[in-house]
Amino acid sequence: MTAQQQAATESMIEWLAHEQELGHKPSRIEIAGEFDLHDMHYYIFKYKKSMLGKWLLGVCGGYESSSDTDHCGHVFSEMQPYNPDTAEQEAIAMVEMIREYWMKQAAAYEQETAEDSTAEQDASGSGIFNGFVLLNSPECDLEQIKANLLHDWNISWSPEEEGESSKEKDGILVFEAEGCMAAVSFVEAPVPDGEAEYYAQGNYLWPEAAAVTQTHVAQLIVAVFSRTGSPLDSGKMYAKVAASCLKLPNAVGLYSSGTVFQPEIFVDMAELMKQDLFPLLNLVHFGLVGSESGVSGYTYGLRALGKDEIEVLDSQVTAAKLREFLMDISLYVVEQDVTLRAGETIGFSAEHKLPITRSEGVYVHGDTLKIQY
Repeated sequence: MTAQQQAATESMIEWLAHEQELGHKPSRIEIAGEFDLHDMHYYIFKYKKSMLGKWLLGVCGGYESSSDTDHCGHVFSEMQPYNPDTAEQEAIAMVEMIREYWMKQAAAYEQETAEDSTAEQDASGSGIFNGFVLLNSPECDLEQIKANLLHDWNISWSPEEEGESSKEKDGILVFEAEGCMAAVSFVEAPVPDGEAEYYAQGNYLWPEAAAVTQTHVAQLIVAVFSRTGSPLDSGKMYAKVAASCLKLPNAVGLYSSGTVFQPEIFVDMAELMKQDLFPLLNLVHFGLVGSESGVSGYTYGLRALGKDEIEVLDSQVTAAKLREFLMDISLYVVEQDVTLRAGETIGFSAEHKLPITRSEGVYVHGDTLKIQY
């Protein structure tokens, strides 16, 4: 391993170990490839959260020469599955988004605008949203996506660099709007290892989800993160971009937040933003699991909004009532910017006091808040 490869590996490990990412060093990490882009060198990494976990994709680089050991800040992972057939294309899409972000940051710095707030958002780690629009044919109309963004959300996009048109030819769209950076990348391959099909089974609101998901042969990777806005702002932007992609005639689902959303339902829920309502149901999945001990429920998506995921275990209420409870608590926490803590209680009346604890998640990765309900 060269000094540069060693430096890139150490930087990737350090980035992943941050408390807002994995929170610990990956159990395994390997250099899986390398490529050149914009006269700089990059390394593709595959890593595992745990020894038995799946390989995930990361990228680190921006080295100007073979002797250089200081990268230019291009270290990133959306924790998406590693697929050797599409890893380079997906890594390039991530680099393009990061590069665009830092170019805008440099311009903002020169104009002395929003320096402190930008640094605070960058350090927070929340406000990062990503998902996979599933396509049942190997084609993508980026112009139609741009038209949908303009028509539905008044979001316009125009090239600011000479290379933007070539990016689109490669199936990559990167733009900034409403204080957020967004990227859409076309990948002519399905989500690997049957992962989307597996999680589609958990969408109890769409019985045909698994069967429809099996028809996808390509995907659009959608990623949004905050530049100067809040995690709620980037969540809204993600819902807008994903909804615009789901209006493509060959879009059959959105793999995001631990489930596969039905296109028509997702688009309808996003429309609620036009009534100044927060798109919670576009961003957070409320999972339900039945057993002999009762019904359990969990959230998947609150962490991207800067909040802890919530679980209710072995409740004796109905599944419908538990889902409604989780939705109410989540909306309260997000819209009122409330931080729930272990040892406290929560309830919607003076007599309704439910204890809160914190421990390793049962149905969600990482620590979660447990509410007895």
